Amino acid sequence: MSSASASAASSAAASGSAPASADPLAPLAALPGVSESVESVRKAVDRVYGHRVMRRRAVAVASEAALRGARGSAALSGADWALEEVRRRSDFGSEPEARTVGAALRLTAEAGQLLSIWRQSPLRVLARLHLVASGSTADGDVVGRPRLAGEPVDEPLIDLPLPDAQEVAGRLEGLSGLIIAGGSAPALITAAVVHGELLALCPFGSYNGLVARTAERIVLINSGLDPKAICPAEVGHAEQGRDAYVEAFKGYVSGTAEGMSAWIAHCGRAIELGVRESTAVCEALQRGAA
Repeated sequence: MSSASASAASSAAASGSAPASADPLAPLAALPGVSESVESVRKAVDRVYGHRVMRRRAVAVASEAALRGARGSAALSGADWALEEVRRRSDFGSEPEARTVGAALRLTAEAGQLLSIWRQSPLRVLARLHLVASGSTADGDVVGRPRLAGEPVDEPLIDLPLPDAQEVAGRLEGLSGLIIAGGSAPALITAAVVHGELLALCPFGSYNGLVARTAERIVLINSGLDPKAICPAEVGHAEQGRDAYVEAFKGYVSGTAEGMSAWIAHCGRAIELGVRESTAVCEALQRGAA
């Protein structure tokens, strides 16, 4: 059983209210506050998809959402640049922050190319995401594969004990099986678990946060919740702040009912804030201001 499955099972047991299910993530929907988060996210997404601008300028909204999502994800990884600086720059290889922003932009662009592969081979997608994030200057011997025993991890945001390489490999296989099998859990829950599990594992030597948030994006798009990629959760994660992000993530790592509920609620709020951002973009487009 993957860590994601184990977290779901332990949380369901702690709640005492969820029946056994073939989908190990489904019981998470019964945790306190989770169904409310799921419903709130669904209503928010429906509202922005119903905006009149979406009927004719959905591509423009998606493009702006991608840019803002990449900026938000980079900010959480220590490169908190103004949106206009991200929009203006063309050189992303000169210093560490620039490389982080460049990686986030490349990942957001690449995510849309990997949607059809995700449900068949999520590990292949994760490897590709790390390769894209690392860029052409990376050491080809260490990119695009899970870390081996003794290899270091550079993750600027998460300062928690990391599982060893053998455990990482096993849990990645479990997570992969979970994704391939599919299930009945709402998209918010699946996205939160995929995001949290990858962040907990830090399977690569670098850019784990960026990869985890991109995987969350892929789940939200592939699930049908956000098929046009206009609800950038990365914006909301950044807006809530790094401290709140780390605190909520610790809830995921704890595996308790309260911790899992808090993490899912945090991810739900992130999507809603992303919706708010894209709604503002729609309004600006409607006024002819963007």
